[in-house]
Parts: sequence; C-alpha cells; structure tokens
Amino acid sequence: MRKQRIDGQETRRNLLASASEIFAKKGFRDATIAEICRQANANVAAANYHFGGKEALYVESWRFAFAKSLNTYPPNGGVAEDAPIEEQLRGRIMAIMRRVIDPQSYELDIFYNEMANSTGLLAETVQQSIEPIFRGFAAIVKELLGTQPSEQQVRLCIMSIHAQCFGPLMRERRRKIISPDPLPARSEWNLDDLETLVDHVTRFSLAGIREIRSRVESAVIAEQHA
Repeated sequence: MRKQRIDGQETRRNLLASASEIFAKKGFRDATIAEICRQANANVAAANYHFGGKEALYVESWRFAFAKSLNTYPPNGGVAEDAPIEEQLRGRIMAIMRRVIDPQSYELDIFYNEMANSTGLLAETVQQSIEPIFRGFAAIVKELLGTQPSEQQVRLCIMSIHAQCFGPLMRERRRKIISPDPLPARSEWNLDDLETLVDHVTRFSLAGIREIRSRVESAVIAEQHA
C-alpha cells in the first residue's frame, strides 16, 4: 500500500514536471494531455485520476513550477532579514533576475503565454502565490521611502524596479524561445554580467527612491510650517 502511494506521488510529480515544461513551450491550447503523459511516462487515466482534466493540470503545473523556482531562488536572495535595507533590496532584485535567466523557470513562460492568450484559469492562483512576495518587497520599499509614503508611491516604485528586472531579460528569454540559436546554447549573462546588472538596477532604484523620499519629506515639512 505504501509503495502504491509512493508510486502515485512520483507519477503526479512527473506529470506536473512534464506539464509545466510543455505548457511553457506551447501554451494551454496547443499543449495536449497525450503529449504530457508521453513525456511523463504515464497514461491518460493517471492524469485524469490526479488532476481531473487539462484545466486543473494547467493550474497545478504553474503552481508546481513557481514553487520549484522559489525553492531554487528564494525571494530574499539569501539576504538575512537583519541585513541593511539596501542589501535586502539588492537580494530581491538578484532573486528575480536569477529566475528570469534560468531557462527552467517555466512559470514565467506559462504566465507569458497566458497573458498573450488568456484562459482566465491562472488569475486567482497567481495572485494568491505572489501576494506574500509582493508584501515582502513592499515592506522594504516602504522603509526606504521613509515617513508615511502613500500606497501608490510604494506600488509605483515596485513597478519601476520590476520593469528593470524583467524587461530586457524577459525579451531575451522570449527571443530564444521563438528563434532558437542553431549554435550551441550559451547564456547571454554569466555570473559577472548578472552581478553588474543587479548592481546597476539597485543603485538606479535607490537613487530614484531617495528622490521620492526627499520630495515626500519636503512636502511634510512645508505642510507643518503652513
């Protein structure tokens, strides 16, 4: 009985791993249960038993891929909670960029395909999954902004930081998927390159946050003396 449970768990995991890769490459509509099962060395009956259908498998495969990425690249970038706040921000930026350059971060490609050709199936799951990460990021930005920043100011800062993290690297990631290089694959960013990019985005973001903080504090002082 115990062996059956272990075998069932292994089959379920194999299906999720295969589904996340195939949904990432083909999107929901073009991926098939048959192809996923072939790659997972499982039968369609097993997929139906574990997930009940393609829709549930799609959602769970995104959740599986996301959890795998976060386990590999923790959101804090390995920076301790008691580290200087600037280092915490850098850790968050590093974690995002490491996920983006890893070709096995399938949740990014699944989500990109979902945005391009929406099924509406992922919205709730994605929101629930990223909300704790967003709150952690917001707490860092809020502390950097100083005295009572508005929620809009915090969100705009996070949006700007995310744009710098995802923008150029996601474009390169998608280019490789659409037009794969016939030559042997190599990363466009080695570790030294990534460190340089992370340092730049961190410095640029901190400078922008300091400017916003200065304006907020000046407005508070002006209001106090009005």
